[in-house]
Amino acid sequence: MIMRIEFTKMQGLGNDFIIIDNRQYALTFQQLQILAKKVCTRRFSVGSDGLMALENSNDSTDFRMRFFNADGSVGEMCGNGARCIARYAYINKIAGKKMTFQTTAGIVSGEIINDRLVGVLLNLPEFIELRRIVSLHQNEYPISYIELGSPGLPHVVIEHKGLKDTDDTSLTELAIALRYHEAFPKGANINFYEIGKDSAVTVRTYERGVEDFTLACGTGSASVALALFLREELSNNIIRINVPGGSLDVAIGMSDGKVEILQLIGDTNMIAEGIILDEDLKL
Repeated sequence: MIMRIEFTKMQGLGNDFIIIDNRQYALTFQQLQILAKKVCTRRFSVGSDGLMALENSNDSTDFRMRFFNADGSVGEMCGNGARCIARYAYINKIAGKKMTFQTTAGIVSGEIINDRLVGVLLNLPEFIELRRIVSLHQNEYPISYIELGSPGLPHVVIEHKGLKDTDDTSLTELAIALRYHEAFPKGANINFYEIGKDSAVTVRTYERGVEDFTLACGTGSASVALALFLREELSNNIIRINVPGGSLDVAIGMSDGKVEILQLIGDTNMIAEGIILDEDLKL
C-alpha cells in the first residue's frame, strides 16, 4: 500500500526543507530516517536539504522538531530550518508568534517578527576555540572551532581571501579534507568567510550530512559572526551575513564575558504544499 504523507516545502535563504506534521503519522525514528533519505533526493523525489518532523513535546514547550539531513543522518540543529518550522507552526496554529520548541541540541526560542521575517535564539555555544591551527597536506590553516548546543553542532570557521570571486568547485577539496579531518571526531561543517569593506561578511558553508555546499547555513553563519565578534575583528553586536541564498542578521548578546544571546534573523518562504506518493518509498 502506498503511504500518503502530507508535506509543506519551505526555504530560508535557499536552504530548503520538507516539513511533515508527524503527530498525524507517528513515524518512528528509523522510519523518519528512511523517509528523509528518500524524499530529500533531488530528481528522484521532492528534493531538499533536509527533512523536519514536527511532534508533540514532552515538556512545556510548544512542540518538538526532529531534523534529518538529506543523507538520513540526524542533525543536532539547523538554524534556517528552525526559522522555517517556527513559521510553519505559527501558520498552522500550533504555536503563537513567540514560541519555544525542543531540538536534539536543546530548547530553541522562535519569534515571528513580521510576516515572513523570523528570528530564532540559537543554542548557545558549549565549546569555543577561537584560535587553532589545523595541519593538512603540509599546510597549516588558522581556524576557529565552535560547537553550538549540547550535543554540540560542530562548526569550523576559516578565512578565505577573495571568497566572493571563488567558485565552490575550487573550495571543495579543502572543504572535504577539513570536514573529515581527524581533529574533528564528529566531523564538522566548514564555513569559509571574507569580511567586506562595509563590515558585511560573505560566508559559504560545506555542510556535513548534505555533503556539499548549500545556499545558506544558519548555524554556520552564526558561528562565523560569533567567532569574528569574540576575536574583536568586528565590533557590532548585529552582524550582516551574506550567503549565496541571500542575507541574514546575527545578533549577539554578552553578559559577564559569556554569550547570552545568539539570534538568527532572516526571511522565510512557503514554497508548496502537497502529498508524498512515492511508489518506491518503503517504510
